[in-house]
Amino acid sequence: MRNQKARVQNPDEMEDERSALLNRLQNLDPRAKAQPGYRTALSLLNSKFRKSTIGARVAVLQAAAFMIEVLEKLPL
Repeated sequence: MRNQKARVQNPDEMEDERSALLNRLQNLDPRAKAQPGYRTALSLLNSKFRKSTIGARVAVLQAAAFMIEVLEKLPL
């Protein structure tokens, strides 16, 4: 029987991904930072990430990554 939690990354990998996403968020155009999605992504990567269980953190990171992609593609 294979490990059913193979999709779940270890906590160190999740923290590395979180740091990379925070870096992408910080490098956004100032006009993108004025959008509500910026605050949402920041909240996901900070308070929501810390309050989530290990398994739920994967979903939080995915949601934050999606929000950052949207912000990066905004025509400003």
